[in-house]
Amino acid sequence: MKKIYLTTTLPYVNAEPHIGFALEIIQADVMARYYRENGNEVFFNTGTDEHGLKVFRRAKEKGVSPQVYCDKLAERYKELKQTLNLSYDSFIRTTDENHIRSAQEFWTTCYNNGDIYKKNYKIKYCVGCELEKTDSELVNGRCSTHPNQEIEIIEEENYFFRYSKYQKKLLDFYKRNPNFVVPEARFKEIKEFTKRGLEDFSISRLKEKMSWGVPVPNDDKHVMFVWFEALVSYVSALGWPNSKKFNDFWPGFQIAGKDNLRQQSSMWQAMLMSAGLLPSKQIFIHGFITIGSQKMSKSLGNVIDPFELVNKYGTDSVRYYLLREIPPTEDGDFTYEKFKTRYNSDLAGGIGNLVARVLGVAGKTIVKKSKPTKATSERIKEAKKNYALALEKFKFNEALAVVQELISYCDKYINDEKLWETKKPEVIGDLFYALDEISTLLLPFLPETAEKIKKAVATQGVPRKLESLFPRV
Repeated sequence: MKKIYLTTTLPYVNAEPHIGFALEIIQADVMARYYRENGNEVFFNTGTDEHGLKVFRRAKEKGVSPQVYCDKLAERYKELKQTLNLSYDSFIRTTDENHIRSAQEFWTTCYNNGDIYKKNYKIKYCVGCELEKTDSELVNGRCSTHPNQEIEIIEEENYFFRYSKYQKKLLDFYKRNPNFVVPEARFKEIKEFTKRGLEDFSISRLKEKMSWGVPVPNDDKHVMFVWFEALVSYVSALGWPNSKKFNDFWPGFQIAGKDNLRQQSSMWQAMLMSAGLLPSKQIFIHGFITIGSQKMSKSLGNVIDPFELVNKYGTDSVRYYLLREIPPTEDGDFTYEKFKTRYNSDLAGGIGNLVARVLGVAGKTIVKKSKPTKATSERIKEAKKNYALALEKFKFNEALAVVQELISYCDKYINDEKLWETKKPEVIGDLFYALDEISTLLLPFLPETAEKIKKAVATQGVPRKLESLFPRV
């Protein structure tokens, strides 16, 4: 049995949760459930990123302390566990005492290794990204990701991390690990970025200007910059530096959006090397959800509320749409029209219809427990192989397409055998076998639906009644 660590990025609590982060955490949940179903011990982590200038300013706007503001938003993100039927094991907040201690220990380790120093600097800074910006990254003097926010000029004395020191080490690591970043196009992007040369980056802010952050060890004038401190959450969640859990589970898999590519696959990996820790095992980079081809963003205010969507259509319906309709590594557009079309075709007209047909025809027929026919057995064997290949590459939509092909196979089987007339027990047994296998494949994606199907299949020899899984909308 393997021990597998899986973590999402930590969403920034400058606004309520939106469907973009729901996509990321559902993707992570599918992988966690898939790995568990295959006999692995999984530690699945998520949480909230709570320090930094955006949070500090938002709390001030609300007239509350940053801690009170973060407490309220963190609870909203925790509510996603039930709303989206998530199976995570850990929810870490960067205001947790254990995380603060880990971040300070991580800082001290990097400092003692000669990778942290202090200097004066002047930069162009995007508060939305919480990142420095070069002129080449700006469009009409503004950040392309946050065009509604003005670029700010920061000039002060800060601590810096010797990022430039790790150019060759990172390139060597990338060469030794050709599947480190998925998809390949994103991996190529970060390798090209690294080849162009790395510049040391600021990792602190003056406390008198921005007090909301983890205190820098041995310097009460500075707090840690959020992009240094928050990244440490991936190891603090495992109890680093003094934890058996860390030794058992690190390194792990990370899931992140494409706007986090540089931070997750380069900056964080250099920090890990500085601290004497192994780099992450693999990083999956997903695309954005767009609305009318415009990027959805909390900063821009054009978001879809996952709570409202689930309340209207159900948890499994939302999980299915995000995993089937949104390309795993590219941007995907969300519209209610597309949602309803996919729901009616794949859920109401697909799995829901198949279950109703099989149970309806079965009636009170006693299903003999026998081996499936060779044709059905071979068809399912091939499907399970393709399904696994897709998921190992984070191709959620392709894995679900495999399931839909199995559903189509069963529908054709029913039609070819004219089962509504013949009601052949051996054919019904074959279909029940197929349904059980389909429910197993659906379990990581639609856990509630999968369990309902399994329960119905298990009631051999009694009337089988199951309310419509997915009524048409």
